[in-house]
Amino acid sequence: MPARRPAKIVCVLPPLGMDASSLCSDTRHYLFHTLGAEAETGSKINVYTALSMSLRDRLVERWKKTHKKVMEEKGKRTFYLSLEFLLGRTMGNALLNLGLEEAAGAALEQEHRQLTDIIETEPDAGLGNGGLGRLAACFLDSCASLGLPVTGYGIRYSYGMFRQEIRGG
Repeated sequence: MPARRPAKIVCVLPPLGMDASSLCSDTRHYLFHTLGAEAETGSKINVYTALSMSLRDRLVERWKKTHKKVMEEKGKRTFYLSLEFLLGRTMGNALLNLGLEEAAGAALEQEHRQLTDIIETEPDAGLGNGGLGRLAACFLDSCASLGLPVTGYGIRYSYGMFRQEIRGG
């Protein structure tokens, strides 16, 4: 008699909440389970990191949905290659694009923290020296705002800003 195959398990995740309570719960989850910190005593950088992870989850959820739609419709995609991107701080931008500024502010107030303090904790990703790097970042931002399927590729620097020198003329 052939061995029985186990029933296929289908795991469907519900969409993530876009309210203060859901964001607070997810941020606390990352603080405690991923970073090993307590909400009350966690450093600003820990709270920033936990909130970033919660926002990233929501961005990935939307990115996956968009990717699936483009694939189903056999739509065209654009890949943008730039040697540098001068993005600046991204948390405020992510909050704005997700419509979660108020929710994040309310979630952090429950923890006796201010959103502006947490946003200012983010280091500036100074990749490049401006000019074309800022233009590349603005271009990708506008593509995202228009809902265009564009992916940006660049160089990963080990130490942030790079230095250019002219030697021998």
